[in-house]
Amino acid sequence: MNVSYLSIGSNIDDRLHHLTEAVRALHGHEEIEVINVSSIYETVPVGFTDQADFLNLVVCLKTNLNAHQLLKVCQEVENELGRVRKVRWGPRTVDLDILLYNHDNVESENLIVPHPRMMERAFVLVPLLEIAPGIIQPKPAIDDSGVVRWKKIEGADHFLNAEM
Repeated sequence: MNVSYLSIGSNIDDRLHHLTEAVRALHGHEEIEVINVSSIYETVPVGFTDQADFLNLVVCLKTNLNAHQLLKVCQEVENELGRVRKVRWGPRTVDLDILLYNHDNVESENLIVPHPRMMERAFVLVPLLEIAPGIIQPKPAIDDSGVVRWKKIEGADHFLNAEM
């Protein structure tokens, strides 16, 4: 069984709904079990800054899928939830990024793991370190000034069963 961490973000329309539906879609996949969910954080945009703030979270999952198969599932979830790629780092209904996959290093044309910009992004590191405090050693210094806890989540069951 493989363990992976994904970052999920949304800044269009009902951001919470998009996050919830993405996590439920992942958990509903026959080869995926979501085992932990971070709190939800509201974050300022990075890169293209002329857009609404994001809601972000990180999930930990177990899967029998390999990294490329998991990427395909993530892209299918994005498409099902209306993701349209118009502007790099632009507004989106939902964005799913594979941060870590076991302790593997994957480098191909369409997938790099660990995520190449993960260490530069507080909106990824803050929720990741919340649910997996020892996953990155040494622990990085984080400027988390643009990251605010929006809703406390007490794990996967709380998130998947809560009325959001």
